[in-house]
Amino acid sequence: MTSRLRELIQQLGEAIHESVIESEQIAGVVQDIRKHGFDVLLMLEATIGLNEVSKETEEADAAAEAAGGTFTKNDVNFLRSLRISIEGEDNDELTQGEDETQAG
Repeated sequence: MTSRLRELIQQLGEAIHESVIESEQIAGVVQDIRKHGFDVLLMLEATIGLNEVSKETEEADAAAEAAGGTFTKNDVNFLRSLRISIEGEDNDELTQGEDETQAG
């Protein structure tokens, strides 16, 4: 991981932290809890996962877009793992895999 990428991840964490601090909704709920006689200690943990974009991811994005944008790339990958195709998706790769399975 490059130092620039680490810096960007740190900036993302700081942005999330600032968003929570500045949230009027969170501040309101905290204030209501304090009115009931409790002090609030709020600790949040954020896990930031990175996936390098690959050709497979780009194909899944294209398939999701072809399906009307109702599926995320993770949805498409999951459906593909179950051998479920999406209308409008290029099924050449999936069909080849099925042919090999049936032939063996």
